Amino acid sequence: MTARRRYITTTIPYVNARPHLGFALELVQADTLARHHRQRGERVRLLSGTDDNSLKNVLAAEAAGVDVQSFVHRNADAFAALRGPLALSVDDFLRTSSDPRHRVGVERLWRRCAASGDLYRTEYEGLYCVGCEQFYTPDELVEGRCGEHGTEPQLVAEENWFFRLSRYADRLHRLISSGDLRIEPAARRNEVLALIERGLHDFSISRSHSRARGWGIPVPDDPSQVVYVWWDALGNYVTSLGYGTGDSAYGKWWETSERRVHLVGKGVVRFHAVYWSAMLLSAGLPLPTDILVHDYLTVGGRKISKSAGTTVDPAALATTHGTDAVRWWLLRDVPRIGDADFTPDRLTTRADTDFAGGLGNLVYRIVTMVHRFRDGVVPASAPAVLGEPTLVDVCRKAPGLVDAALADFDFRRAIHAVWEIVEEANRCIDATRPWELAREERRGNGEAAKQLDATLAALVTACRVLADELRPFIAGAAMRITRQLTPVDGLLPAAQPLFPRLSVTVPVPR
Repeated sequence: MTARRRYITTTIPYVNARPHLGFALELVQADTLARHHRQRGERVRLLSGTDDNSLKNVLAAEAAGVDVQSFVHRNADAFAALRGPLALSVDDFLRTSSDPRHRVGVERLWRRCAASGDLYRTEYEGLYCVGCEQFYTPDELVEGRCGEHGTEPQLVAEENWFFRLSRYADRLHRLISSGDLRIEPAARRNEVLALIERGLHDFSISRSHSRARGWGIPVPDDPSQVVYVWWDALGNYVTSLGYGTGDSAYGKWWETSERRVHLVGKGVVRFHAVYWSAMLLSAGLPLPTDILVHDYLTVGGRKISKSAGTTVDPAALATTHGTDAVRWWLLRDVPRIGDADFTPDRLTTRADTDFAGGLGNLVYRIVTMVHRFRDGVVPASAPAVLGEPTLVDVCRKAPGLVDAALADFDFRRAIHAVWEIVEEANRCIDATRPWELAREERRGNGEAAKQLDATLAALVTACRVLADELRPFIAGAAMRITRQLTPVDGLLPAAQPLFPRLSVTVPVPR
């Protein structure tokens, strides 16, 4: 039987500054899903990249006194380099300004939509937010300012190419309300449906060459215009697969994949669920199957943002606190719905509680007992004893619960299912009291010896299941647990602390 294929993508961020923890959230979520589905036997392709062809990148380069290409390349390198600090299993990384696959794909997509009669050129005047790279109507502003960036939009008047978005309102509404185009959580789906019901307007898909400072992909057959950055950027999901070059990856991963999954932040749902989907309908291409939406990280109640200057460097954080600790906080503490406020203290407390005090303490206790009571040899499986059946049942159910939670894009619920193994293993130790069984065994109680064997075998097995289920979330920690529970010459390695306390090892900022 052929394995199912799943194509998972992140959004591609502007490179007007170095990466921040807010985007790291999306990267870690996407990576966790990719690792999970690979572990379950699916064939997975994970894509990320950078959105280089933006006016805000040009303006940031000008402010820095650096030529645009060098500025974009330097910052894009920083995003690509997150693979290491965040332990990302990214299969492909596309830079829209320099990847040879991209421009030809964008041009092909443009021509397909033009052939459908959906592109036209007209004069336009509107309020434009450079931060969002989007026109707004006055009623979409908050006291005259962009709700996302808090800035006053610029009044722009020029002749642009437009896309007939209004033509696709009814089809989009049917696709989303039926679940054929799935948007999670449901609250975000309802927002998109409400947006469509209020009426969709055609939108501008080009900018004048002069206003774009000559930066971007020229409109096919109209060099006076540059392709609108969102049209350009959204195309990366197919151009990275060779759409426009004839590469077979496009047919394999877009046309025939069972699931085409976009992870996006709540601020860009409109572009993915409405604009991108309509573009695909116009071009006669398959739509994504899933759009999974996360909320924001904040610092002091303010959204983490490159533009606003509220940033936390994820690479530096991984260096000081460890990759696993960063990933764990992002997956364990960030809710499915609602923003999450970040502080280093919260990350440290979570890591110390769950790693040193939870996982590390449990594994250390179990390995220590195996050495103390069985000279480091894990007993063979034996009949169940008091406390063990529940542990076995929790281990048996955990994979299915993780599957269901991640299918709902709920990382906290998935981790809760895994963490039940930790809690039940501790309850099992308290219920069976292996040290008392060992004392009874020394007194010649054969039944106590059997019960001790069964308990230790069950506890070691539970920790191995725990490591397996943790691997998509924190691969490094899972590997350390697995090594600690893998016999060498028939014996478990001597017990050692697997997770140092960050509150002790991380310097306090001054």
